[in-house]
Formats: sequence, C-alpha cells, structure tokens
Amino acid sequence: VQLQASGGGLVQAGGSLRLSCAASGSIFSINAMNWYRQAPGKQRELVATITSGTKTNYADSVKGRSTISRDNAKNTVYLQMNNLKPEDTAVYFCNAEGLGYGGITVADFSSWGQGTQVTVSS
Repeated sequence: VQLQASGGGLVQAGGSLRLSCAASGSIFSINAMNWYRQAPGKQRELVATITSGTKTNYADSVKGRSTISRDNAKNTVYLQMNNLKPEDTAVYFCNAEGLGYGGITVADFSSWGQGTQVTVSS
C-alpha cells in the first residue's frame, strides 16, 4: 500500500493549508488514517487521527485549529489547518493502518507517505 501526500507549502502566520494523502495499492480496508509531523530536532508527533467510523482525535497543539477528514471512496485523508503558527512548521507525514490483500489472504499493513513540508512564517 502506497501513500502520496500533498498540499504543503509556505504560508504566513494566520493562514491556512489543506493537506491531502491518497492511499493506493492492494487495499482491503483502511481503519485509522493519521497525520504526524516532525519539526527539526524534534521527535515525530501525532497530530490528528480519524478512524473508519470517522471518530477523530487531535493533539492539544492543533485542537480547534485543524480538522481531519477522509473520503473512503477515494482512500484519501485530509488535514485542514487554519490560523497557522510558526510552531506548526514541520514535515507532515500521513499514515494509514488497515488490511491489505496478500495473495489469497489479507494482512495488516501500516504505511507512510513521503512527507510534505509546511513552513509558517511570522
């Protein structure tokens, strides 16, 4: 299963960005879809999660400013980020967990996208 992330860029503080991440390949089902971020010199942190039942969860640092959503027909997850702050600057990674086809069986997978850079200037 492959993930392709897009939508990062350079934005001024207070601006908005919408990240997208599309999954493709031998997908049987996708359970959770997640966004992580990693700032220079820091550990990767979980930003937002959405389950197959569309239950969502957010890191305190982005709660109220970000919305995660998914289009199951397109195997795509989105992260709408508003009122961006310089401390949101990071590489954002998408992650998907689910079941993939493996021959005549299905097996768990956890796949990562390549990362998309978000830079917020003050």
